[in-house]
Amino acid sequence: MEAASVAGPAAIFSWIIGFVVIGVIAYNYIELGTMFPESGGMSKFAQYSHGSLVGFIASWANWISLITLIPIEAVAAVQYMSSWPWAWANWTHSFFKNGNITTSGLLVVFCFILIFTLLNYWSVTLLTRFTSLISIFKIAVPLITIIFLTLSGFHPENYGKSLSEFMPYGSASIFAATSASGIIFSFNAFQTVINMGNEVENPKKNIGLGVGLSLSISAVLYLVLQSTFITSVPTALITQSGWHGINFESPFADLAILLGIHWLSVLLYLDAFISPFGTGVSFAASTGRALAAMSSNNHFPKILGRINAKYGIPRVAMAFNAVLSMVMVSIFRSWGTLASVISTSTLIAYLTGPITVVSLRKMASRFNRPVRLKAIKFMAPLAFILASLAIYWAMWPTTVEVILVILLGLPIFIYYEWRLHWKETMKQLRSSLWLIVYLIFLSVMSYIGSDNFNGRNLIHYPLDFIVIIIVAFIFYIWGMRSRIITVSFGNAQEVNKHVKK
Repeated sequence: MEAASVAGPAAIFSWIIGFVVIGVIAYNYIELGTMFPESGGMSKFAQYSHGSLVGFIASWANWISLITLIPIEAVAAVQYMSSWPWAWANWTHSFFKNGNITTSGLLVVFCFILIFTLLNYWSVTLLTRFTSLISIFKIAVPLITIIFLTLSGFHPENYGKSLSEFMPYGSASIFAATSASGIIFSFNAFQTVINMGNEVENPKKNIGLGVGLSLSISAVLYLVLQSTFITSVPTALITQSGWHGINFESPFADLAILLGIHWLSVLLYLDAFISPFGTGVSFAASTGRALAAMSSNNHFPKILGRINAKYGIPRVAMAFNAVLSMVMVSIFRSWGTLASVISTSTLIAYLTGPITVVSLRKMASRFNRPVRLKAIKFMAPLAFILASLAIYWAMWPTTVEVILVILLGLPIFIYYEWRLHWKETMKQLRSSLWLIVYLIFLSVMSYIGSDNFNGRNLIHYPLDFIVIIIVAFIFYIWGMRSRIITVSFGNAQEVNKHVKK
């Protein structure tokens, strides 16, 4: 619904672009994930090639996105709950108003976050069984929805009879929907495979397989669901309000009711309550491991990295994340806002992956590489450029707001550098200058860019894309040449020793 309201029927292309962007980025992480199959790997890779400051910025950005992912699933469930149509459920109607979670709804969101955390608290086995069960709902219900909405209300004419009807808000809106409507964040599940690398059997085979399957299954489901949404909306409603004016509180359930399929609406309301638990529980696990991994670079309290001896789970980190997730959703109460925050912060973290994998090819040519990607010289710069464009697509002021949140983490780094007596601080700063300057460039570019992305229109569309592509490639070269050997590189060597080719 969010994508269609931004781009109209052309939102179908937004999903393809989102899949390509994340697919190209994920390609780089397969080599890194198999080289270093460790808990919270996404929070460690950058520091192996560029030292602790770049590692800190990347892991901080990734962590911001992950702690936002936990509450967004709870928000989705509560938003659907708030529109339950049954008389006995009238008490839920106060949970969501004017596009935001209310105070009473917030308390329910807190309960969900607590449940997500507790389901991870005792064992990985419990987590695996629970998510396997939920996965049935996450695949079966969308398939049932696609079939019965198509049979009951198929309006292919909603795609339009001309290019202007298919693309009512211009081509730029297709790119805007990719980041601003949560499409990028919808493909983020591949991170869980990387972040739980040390718990994956046969990493050489299964990390790449897990990443590929999670992205491919998601892409097919989302594309068909987007098409189903477009063709199921009553044509009269589009004529009356346009795609911008379509605003359902419970999109697919509302469509089922409009088409008279009441049993399907009940199933969708049930699934919208149950299904987010699968993602919420998975990311509560992944986020806990990411935070625990961050403590290993000596710039976070060691207690956050403590692993429970009996269950092998970072309990302290999970509890800390649960509290911060509650704070995050208290500030950002809208699903759309949370989605933009997740997409942008994730993409900023992803900027380091392509540079790290190529840098390690030069720094660590003798490291064990169970998977040696043949197209990395082409895919790495392409991933950096696509991530840069997608950050820009998030639109002003979201871009600069998220970048500021990420830069606000620097005082924590400085505090720990002071405690470490400023060892190698200048060396770390020089190695990270490319990333800090690049984030400033992206902020300025977002402000002066085209009005299609809420900029001041000093650089018109599509010239803004060309500028970003050229500058991104320059910063990619700078970033790759900023690699340094630090203590973290030695840690990487120790992890890699235990990896089989």
